[in-house]
Amino acid sequence: MAHKPESQRKDLPRKGMSRKWREGLQSVAVTGLALVVLFAFLLPMVYGIVTALKTDSQFSKVGAPWWPATEGQYEYEGQSYDIYQVPIDGEIRDLALVTKGRAISYFVDPDNPEAGLIEWEGAWRSLERTWKLDPQWDNFVRAWNTINFPMLLGNTLMYSGITTIGAVLSASLVAYGFARFRIPYKNVLFMLMLSTVILPGAVTLIPTYFVWLRLGLVGTWMPLIIPAFFSWGTNVFLLRQFFLGLPRELDEAAMIDGAGPFRIFWAIILPQSVPALTAVALFHFFWSWNDFFGPLIYLAGHPTKFPITVGLTAFNSLYSQATNLIQASALISAVLPLIVFFFAQRVFMQGVVVTGVEK
Repeated sequence: MAHKPESQRKDLPRKGMSRKWREGLQSVAVTGLALVVLFAFLLPMVYGIVTALKTDSQFSKVGAPWWPATEGQYEYEGQSYDIYQVPIDGEIRDLALVTKGRAISYFVDPDNPEAGLIEWEGAWRSLERTWKLDPQWDNFVRAWNTINFPMLLGNTLMYSGITTIGAVLSASLVAYGFARFRIPYKNVLFMLMLSTVILPGAVTLIPTYFVWLRLGLVGTWMPLIIPAFFSWGTNVFLLRQFFLGLPRELDEAAMIDGAGPFRIFWAIILPQSVPALTAVALFHFFWSWNDFFGPLIYLAGHPTKFPITVGLTAFNSLYSQATNLIQASALISAVLPLIVFFFAQRVFMQGVVVTGVEK
């Protein structure tokens, strides 16, 4: 039996360590890239939260920090004075400016006011202000009270809930037909349906609006709700891919027991398709919650029917200078979708993965 030379046996641990070293570097690189992408994704959300907690005056102050803060002040002899960072004897001290002068100014130490006034020679305008962390949580209360949030949230929830039910129900029925029945020119019809996905909405906007106008339904919820009950190509595609992966033996066993097509659909297909149905439902729910253009076109002139997207736009135009209130109202509108996604994320991700696998 042939044996490897001693030098080759010594090289084996080195090769193993080299391989582990490369795998470790790859793992660190992938993790670092994921963290960078996550940071870039969360940066707008962090900016929105920080902006929502700022004071009204912080936006107009020169040298204000990026985090929510207020200018430091100190009460001295019944009056309030601003606190500055003053260089004295080689160190920076936080002192309250009592008397402003061109060449000489007088300060008081908030930590030792009994020491009296401190004379400082220099231009006080060149000093930096002292800021302290002061998040304004009442901005959310002010935003809530400024606009009719209960009405806007109720309208949005009604719109999203009804259209989600219609989208899931119609898409599941159409997908069931494409996945289980023999239809003449089925593939041609399926490709024709998918082609509607790439059709720009601007192409059909004017004809569709004219139809609803002739029916006298402009200004109502009907132009926004009724189309959801006629299925969308993307939803049908996802559900069809999932239905194709379900074993047909279950359908045949149900047929032997006397079940018809709708019985099979209700008792066999739907119970096994909960992940895919949840994914489609959440996709449509988030889309309808953020839908802006449709309600803006069909509900113009009816502010009591506005969803939160259109309502926030009207709020932004009235309070364009109150950036903190605008961000606070936007965060309030995102709370419910975040709660829904948090509780349904496991089923949602499972449905996304399964529907994306080639059947």
